[in-house]
Amino acid sequence: MLEFQELDRHVTYLEQLQGHGDGPVVLINKFTVPPDQLERAIEVWAHDAAFMQRQPGFTSTQLHRGAAGSSTLINVAVWQSAAALRNAFIKPEFQARLGRYPDGTITSPHLFTKVAVPGICDG
Repeated sequence: MLEFQELDRHVTYLEQLQGHGDGPVVLINKFTVPPDQLERAIEVWAHDAAFMQRQPGFTSTQLHRGAAGSSTLINVAVWQSAAALRNAFIKPEFQARLGRYPDGTITSPHLFTKVAVPGICDG
């Protein structure tokens, strides 16, 4: 069973999904997977990603694996808004998929927005 673990103890993922901003958000989702279950977790993630790709407001996604044999995965997904992601995330069809992850898998989703830093990056 998939276990949720917050990245920020002050603001939960569900609170972030209720955000009122209309701009794009980046979902960073860290998965900590038992090493012997890594391939299964990637398979399940691929099915989830295919579902999300068909949802309104989805822009892109990319899965990353920790180097040197790490069994940590990072998903980076871009959505047009927190509301669009929320609408996809709360669908019963997606919620039912969460039970397919291997036992011992921990997920830590968190939403981010761009930050402008003069001379370094655009907001």
